[in-house]
Amino acid sequence: MTAIAPSSAALTDLPVDAVVIGTAVGADGLVVTDGAADLDAALGGRLVEVLRSLGATGRAGEVIRFATLGALPAATVVAAGLGPLTPAPAPAAAAAAAGTDAASGDGASADQRVDGEVLRRAAGAAVRSLAGTASVALALAGAGGAVTAPSVRAVAEGALLGAYAFDGLRTTSATDRPKPVADLTIVVADADLPVAGTEIDRAVVVAESVALVRDLVNTPPSHLSPAQLADIAVERGGAAGVAVEVLDEAALAAGGYGGIVGVGQGSANPPRLVRLEWRGGAGDHPALALVGKGITFDSGGLSLKPPTAMEWMKTDMAGAASVLGAVLAAARLELPITVVGWLPCAENMPSGEAIRPSDVLTMRGGKRVEVLNTDAEGRLVLADALVRAAEENPEVIVDVATLTGAQIVSLGQRTSGVMGRGSAVEAVTAAAAAAGESVWPMPMPPELRKGLDSAVADIANVAPGGSRDGGMLVAAHFLAAFVADEANWAHLDIAGPSWHGGEPYGHTPKGGTGVIVRTLVQLAEDLAGTAAPTG
Repeated sequence: MTAIAPSSAALTDLPVDAVVIGTAVGADGLVVTDGAADLDAALGGRLVEVLRSLGATGRAGEVIRFATLGALPAATVVAAGLGPLTPAPAPAAAAAAAGTDAASGDGASADQRVDGEVLRRAAGAAVRSLAGTASVALALAGAGGAVTAPSVRAVAEGALLGAYAFDGLRTTSATDRPKPVADLTIVVADADLPVAGTEIDRAVVVAESVALVRDLVNTPPSHLSPAQLADIAVERGGAAGVAVEVLDEAALAAGGYGGIVGVGQGSANPPRLVRLEWRGGAGDHPALALVGKGITFDSGGLSLKPPTAMEWMKTDMAGAASVLGAVLAAARLELPITVVGWLPCAENMPSGEAIRPSDVLTMRGGKRVEVLNTDAEGRLVLADALVRAAEENPEVIVDVATLTGAQIVSLGQRTSGVMGRGSAVEAVTAAAAAAGESVWPMPMPPELRKGLDSAVADIANVAPGGSRDGGMLVAAHFLAAFVADEANWAHLDIAGPSWHGGEPYGHTPKGGTGVIVRTLVQLAEDLAGTAAPTG
């Protein structure tokens, strides 16, 4: 993992290969945000002039790069666009008292602020553009006029996430891509060093969990069977002080986990159920139960997917990976809360042993499900795990899954849908906003539940006849049938956001994104009462 530390040294004194500053859109066009005054002075007060000559506008996502030609130790300057600045709630005098600066006469005023996710994306884009550079210093934490805990956290997370690469399966001779930045420095004032150190430490833990999820999602099924995913959970959990229990196929059958066993029985790679526990809180019951869908490859089973639809189905375990990453982060941060994670893992394959459309499965707890479509398998493994999780009477249950294509149709590739009961939906939505992840609450119209009525069992796994109306919402209704009416439960559908097939943007690479880990960690902090201010 990339090394990272704070520093109060001037940009012109830091022995790094590149420095990153912020630009924004002001009332009169391009402005350079606070933190670049030393650099501007080294360039003879011409920083804005240089940037304008290179076409800089300050728009969000913009990355402008130029050589310093010996004006300072760093050979390269990268200007990361932040977009329009918004008025801060505090008076300008308060920001000025914090000792902020501005580049030349064109800097951002001290009564401006920058959204955390904007900072995160700017830092990520800048660091990714500097791949092949050994060391980079970022002067973005004070871009809005004052260094704050949230701004340091955002810049550190973005920079670390932007330094990600998945090269584990490339041969040495084929690895010709520039290596990610090895050393990062977050520039702050002397007075801000203590808070910066704390926030950077947290950012490292969260970013490493996100990177683990990205690695797992990017790993092909040839290298990640249900048993291998369980082994990784055992190894990582043990190293973090997390108690791990694994049920194999025999234990699953004996325990009445009909959904997990049924989905996995068509594959040569048998299923697993992993239980992870971080006991950081008091009491006999977990405060938070996280359940993540872990289909290590989804062919659709006998309801076979088209070939092109299978190309990215190695990602169908992103929910389980996210839960693993979140529990590990909670343990490493030593959060004073008990969190239990459940990873129902299986491979959905067609064979003579596979479940068939019209088969009936007896689930954990005794409820019977008519399987009308074997490609709606994720909800089957989740149902078993939700029932098992609820047996421990957690205060809040959150499940995470790449569950439906309907999520992508409804909300696109970057926004996860959240549904559920009680205050859990509101808590997850608030945590996502604080973490900078896009989540949108969706309804569960009661009339859609009738579509899951079965003629032969308690419930069908899809609407008879293959109706796709409200598919994401119908799937949530199915899961709700395995959660008590009084349960405080939220369901997150991350089908689109878990994988990015296009060109990288912000701190998001091509491939596995590691989405929702930051939200789950923030939720655990919120429930534990340890969350830092986000404004």
